[in-house]
Amino acid sequence: MKLANQTAIVTGAGRNIGEDVAKLLASEGAFIAVVDLDKDRGEKVAADIIAAGGKAKAFVCDVGKEADIEATVKGVMEAFGHIDILVNNAAISDNKHMFDITTEEWNRTLAITLTGPFLFAKHAAKAMVSTKAKGKIVNVGSTSGYYGRNRAIAYTAAKGAIRNLTKSMAIQLAPHNIRVNSVVPNKIGSPVGKSEFDPNRPVVNLRNRPGVPMDLAKAILFLVSDESDFIAGADLLVDGGVSTIMPGNE
Repeated sequence: MKLANQTAIVTGAGRNIGEDVAKLLASEGAFIAVVDLDKDRGEKVAADIIAAGGKAKAFVCDVGKEADIEATVKGVMEAFGHIDILVNNAAISDNKHMFDITTEEWNRTLAITLTGPFLFAKHAAKAMVSTKAKGKIVNVGSTSGYYGRNRAIAYTAAKGAIRNLTKSMAIQLAPHNIRVNSVVPNKIGSPVGKSEFDPNRPVVNLRNRPGVPMDLAKAILFLVSDESDFIAGADLLVDGGVSTIMPGNE
């Protein structure tokens, strides 16, 4: 198994991408901290992992609150004794025009989608250093961080910032033997913050199909395994080739 006896924290693990990431890493031997704001969803994913022969524990956490993050990291250390992997997946989107978004909505979107990943990485990395773990952190970005959108402003700002956050974290944590990378999806699974997945949702990419959560989960598994040991500070595009297509192409 690629991740035998390693402990992985996966945020937003109660559904969609986070759920598949948690289950895939568990199938490779990792102990999973299933982190989600929804207690029932998190516990169901943890129960599914345990039923499949894995080891998991659910943690309720609002990633927009540092106190919740600190408590979760402490709880994971108490439960498993070490932290080796962090997948910063939790995010929300505003889906608003800049004239319509409120300051409260702006602040909340950035708190969950940008500040949350920073704070989770900060506290998890400190735990990794304390046990001399060979750490791996993966931030989930978005093609919305590369291009502007006409119906989101805070989300695009946050995901754009994730790109440089990843690079700076990679530089600052490298001396501690912690690798930091990001994955960049496009329209994978259900829309951000929603549970419904429409397999017929129109997409324009080079694979001629919508992305599914397992597409991203497999990429994340690669980045947290030893197979990617020489990769640090990278943005791995998992977008079906969307970013390769020039505007105007059909």
